Amino acid sequence: MHGKTANLEKEAVHIIAKSLQLYFGKMRCQEGYCQLHASHVHWRELALSSLGCFLSMGFITLISTHHGVPLMIPSFGASVILLNTACHVSMAQPRNVVGGHVISALSGVSVYQLLNNDWWAITLAVVLAMALMTLTGTLHPPGGATAFVAVYSGQNFSFILAPVFIGSSILILIALLINNISSTRKYPQYWL
Repeated sequence: MHGKTANLEKEAVHIIAKSLQLYFGKMRCQEGYCQLHASHVHWRELALSSLGCFLSMGFITLISTHHGVPLMIPSFGASVILLNTACHVSMAQPRNVVGGHVISALSGVSVYQLLNNDWWAITLAVVLAMALMTLTGTLHPPGGATAFVAVYSGQNFSFILAPVFIGSSILILIALLINNISSTRKYPQYWL
């Protein structure tokens, strides 16, 4: 009987060790997946992406600071990078950018209006935004920051229109103009 127990223990240890090896093995970099080499950068594309980022953030900040139109939220910085460097991915499509930010703003403002801005309310707003973006097919990761900001800074429902809807729409318009200059880019891949 003692021999069977020892064999079962050895087998259990082997299974656990193999499972841990597989689990942590997923986290190792494989050739071509974890390193971005400068040799892969096409300088014309980088210049176009830089121009798009500059014009997008420049326009939003100019209108906000010099004309008093509230269009700046931190999450737009991440959106601009997606729009101008990865315009082919689903998270950078107009539906995802505008829809994701608006849904996230609605989540954040609603949570703030109901629960104030305690730590758990901010957390709940981000989780709610993620769930709603996923369910509606509008996943846009910078939207999580939009929900966070809405609760943290105590926004009301006007936040959804300006800066969120108007600002994200401006970002889309600039991305349309800039990304289609290049013969290697097509933006958007889809609208809805």
